[in-house]
Amino acid sequence: MELQAFIEFAERYKNWGRWGEEDEIGTLNFVTPEHIVEACRLVRTGRIFALAIPFDEKGPQRPRADSRRFNPIHTMLVTGFDAEGMTSDNPPVRHSTDDMIAMPLQGATQWDSLAHIVFQGKMYNGRPYSLVDGKGAHKNSITAMKSQAMGRGVLLDVARHRGVDWLTPGEAIEGEELEECAARQGVAVKEGDFLLVRTGNLAMCRDLPGWGEFAGGARPGLGLSSIPWLHEKRVAAVAADNYGVEVHPPQVEGLQRSPLHLACIANMGLLFGEIFDMEDLAADCANDRVYEFLFVAPPLPVTRAVGSPINPYAVK
Repeated sequence: MELQAFIEFAERYKNWGRWGEEDEIGTLNFVTPEHIVEACRLVRTGRIFALAIPFDEKGPQRPRADSRRFNPIHTMLVTGFDAEGMTSDNPPVRHSTDDMIAMPLQGATQWDSLAHIVFQGKMYNGRPYSLVDGKGAHKNSITAMKSQAMGRGVLLDVARHRGVDWLTPGEAIEGEELEECAARQGVAVKEGDFLLVRTGNLAMCRDLPGWGEFAGGARPGLGLSSIPWLHEKRVAAVAADNYGVEVHPPQVEGLQRSPLHLACIANMGLLFGEIFDMEDLAADCANDRVYEFLFVAPPLPVTRAVGSPINPYAVK
């Protein structure tokens, strides 16, 4: 698709003003209290699947000209050796340890906020780029959704649907295939769902030296025709086990990357989750044939942040 055609295409899926001029949470408005009550009823065994990768120096980030992100740096502020007079024979009655972490908020498993993407000078709900300045996002920040990221989760395991361990980098998943995968799994994607899409890309790259091309390189992911599908389904959020949810290289001529970010985050107001580890969850779903669950993934309420690290839970 050519760039101008894409811009016109993306215009069809704007949700600006749908929930009022002051709205900052976009498609999370689809999650009602009734949806959450129904999602809680999906818990039958109490099995919890944590979907975050480890937050450490062995993460997926690598030096790239188009990114300032780096892997988390964990530093001890006070260790067990720092207590005055500490010896193994005569330890003090009380001593505490302390530590800190330095990392980009979008350096590992994370949510993009609706302030993360600016499309032709505007972010979600028609707000100008100038509302994200040196102090952060004054509108559409991650704190707007601090009480919203919970509901019914649905896994679409596209890799298993195709009968492969993982999709080849650069392969697109189109809307029709998402529908076919759901039908084969016997699960319906409904309004207000948190949709998880497994490509197998994380599993493929995790054991490569430096994660290979996982961060910023070619990847399988959602293609352009998934945009109208997501809009029609009225999902609350979409997350994937790759670096950016969507396929790369992009399917738009003249655009170096991320057309779905433009159409979905900036226009639709759709929450994107990236770098989710779905391997254990996918194996369990394949075993019991249950692809729906309670999903809980609140962001850290970092004031004026445009993204947030998370440790999402799928509870079955």
